[in-house]
Amino acid sequence: MAILAKLHHVTRYLYDRPVTLGPQVIRLRPAPHSRTTIPSYSLKVVPEQHFVNWQQDPHGNWLARFVFPEKATEFSVTVDLVAEMAVVNPFDFFIESYADTFPFAYAPALAEELAPYLAAEPGDAAFEAYLASLSREPKQTIDFLVALNQKLQQDIRYIVRMEPGVQTPDETLENASGSCRDSAWLLVQLARRLGLAARFVSGYLIQLKPDLQALDGPAGTDKDFTDLHAWTEIYIPGAGWIGLDPTSGLLCGEGHIPLAATPHYRSAAPISGAVDPAEVSFAFDMRVDRIDERPRVTAPFSDEAWERLDALGDRVDADLAASDVRLTMGGEPTFISIDDYEGAEWNTAAVGPTKRERADVLIRRLRDAFAPGGFLHYGQGKWYPGETLPRWTFALYWRRDGKPIAREDATTPATIDGAGALAAGIAEKLGLDGEAALPAYEDPAHWVIKEAELPVNVDALDSKLEDAEARARIARVFERGLTHPSGFVLPIQRWNAAPAKSNWMTEKWKLKREKLFLWPPSPTCRRPHTPMWWPPTRGRCRPTCPIRRRSRGGSPSGSRSSASGRPNGANRSSRC
Repeated sequence: MAILAKLHHVTRYLYDRPVTLGPQVIRLRPAPHSRTTIPSYSLKVVPEQHFVNWQQDPHGNWLARFVFPEKATEFSVTVDLVAEMAVVNPFDFFIESYADTFPFAYAPALAEELAPYLAAEPGDAAFEAYLASLSREPKQTIDFLVALNQKLQQDIRYIVRMEPGVQTPDETLENASGSCRDSAWLLVQLARRLGLAARFVSGYLIQLKPDLQALDGPAGTDKDFTDLHAWTEIYIPGAGWIGLDPTSGLLCGEGHIPLAATPHYRSAAPISGAVDPAEVSFAFDMRVDRIDERPRVTAPFSDEAWERLDALGDRVDADLAASDVRLTMGGEPTFISIDDYEGAEWNTAAVGPTKRERADVLIRRLRDAFAPGGFLHYGQGKWYPGETLPRWTFALYWRRDGKPIAREDATTPATIDGAGALAAGIAEKLGLDGEAALPAYEDPAHWVIKEAELPVNVDALDSKLEDAEARARIARVFERGLTHPSGFVLPIQRWNAAPAKSNWMTEKWKLKREKLFLWPPSPTCRRPHTPMWWPPTRGRCRPTCPIRRRSRGGSPSGSRSSASGRPNGANRSSRC
C-alpha cells in the first residue's frame, strides 16, 4: 500500500528596502513525466499582488511566470504537495533490440530529435582521461549504465556545497567531490561523449525511514526527510528516459520527483529572475510528514493500533464467554512426515507406503489427548479427478460427558463376517429389517475377462502388471475368490414424517442378477465423490445411488469402516 507523504517547502528572501522584482520564473511543479503520483499541489507566492502565467517550456516542464507591479520587501515561495509513495520498479522497461547492447547508434530520425541532448561540451585533461578509462567493450546496455552510475558514486565524494552554480566536469573530477548537481552534470557530459542522449534533472527527493533494516545494499535514512536534488536521465530506445542518481549510485525510484528536465542545467533552476540591488536575508524550510500510512507486511500496525486491537479482542472474548460460545479448530491442517517430507505421498500422491500408518498414529494420539474412549472412524475422503481411488478420512467422535462410546478390541481382527454382523446390528438398533443388509460381490464377468487378458504363463495372483494399484487389486480379488462378498451395503434413509422413535426406513433391493455386484474399476469412470451402481445406462455412469442420494458426505452408507476388514479402496463401498 502507498504511503501518502506531505511535502512542505518554503523559500524566503527578505530585503533591507523596497525593491523592484523583475519577472520571476518558478519551476517547482512536478513535471508531467513524474512516475510518482501527486494527488494535490499548491503554490503560494508573496507579494500577493501579482500576475501569474502557467506555461510549459520547450521541453514540456511546467513553469510559472510571476509579474509584480509594485515594489516589495519580501519575496517568498511556498510549495505544498502530497505524494503517493508507492514502490516503483526502476527496471520496469524494455529496450529495443538494436539498443540492447552498448555501444549502439540511435536511428537517424530519433538522433535528430535528440540533438539538444547529444551536444557535448569540450573537456580538459581530467575529463578526457576519465572518459578514456571507461571500457567500450560490448556490454548489455542496462548493465553498462548501472556500472557507470555506480563508478561515479564511488569516485566522486558527495558534499553539501552552498556556492551557487555548477562545477565543470573537470573541476568535479579534479576535486573528486561535488554536490548532487555537480555529479549529475558530469554524468550528462560523459553520457553524451559516449553517444547517449542525456539531460539534467532538478527535483525533490523524498526518503522515508525503512520499516526494516536492509540485510544488503544501502542501509537507508534513519529518519524521513526531503530536499531539492539533481540527477541525470538518459534516453534508451524502447525504455525512454531512465533516471540515474550518481549521488547514490542507484536508479531513480518513487522518491525522485522531477521538477524540470532540460538539456542544460541553466534551464532547470528552481527559481530565476532579476531584482534591484539590496541587502538580502535568505531562509528556507523543507519537511515531509506521513499523513496516511496503511498497515503493510513490514509495518502492520502502530503501537496505538495494537492496543485498540487487543482491547477489541478482550471485548470479543468476554462476549463469547458470556454466550457460552466454544471455539474449535476447523479447516484442513496439513501434516507432513519429518522423515520423508519430499516423498510423493506427502506432496502429490493420494496414498503411499507410510501415509495411512502415520495418519493412524496421529489420530490415536489425538484421541488419547483430547477424547479418551472416543470412537475412531475410517471413511472415504476426497476423490480427485484422475485418481482411481478416493483418499482416506480418519474421524474421531466423543461424548461431551467423557463417557466412552466405543470399545476397541485390537486382538480381534476385522473380517467380512464381522462387517456383515455390524451391518445387521446397525439395522437392528435402528428398528429395521436386518435382511436389508446385502452382501456386495466383485463382478465375475469383469474379472473373468481381466484374467483372460493375462498371458497364459502369468498367474492372476502375480500378474506382473506395471500399475501397482491394478496389480494388487487383481491379486486380492482372485485370492479371496469371486464367490465371497467384499463388503455389505445397508440402504437407509431418515423419514421425517415417521414417529420420532422409528424415523429410519430401508428396503430390500430387488436385483435382476440376484446378487449385488460392485461397479468394476474403470479408467473411463473417474467422477469424484459420485456413487455409481451396476449396470450403467447406455455406457455412462449412473450417479443415482439410493444409499447416498440424500446424503451430504459422511453418512454410514457412504463410508468404509474398519470392521469391513478391507484395506483402502478394496470394498469400493462408494459404488453400491
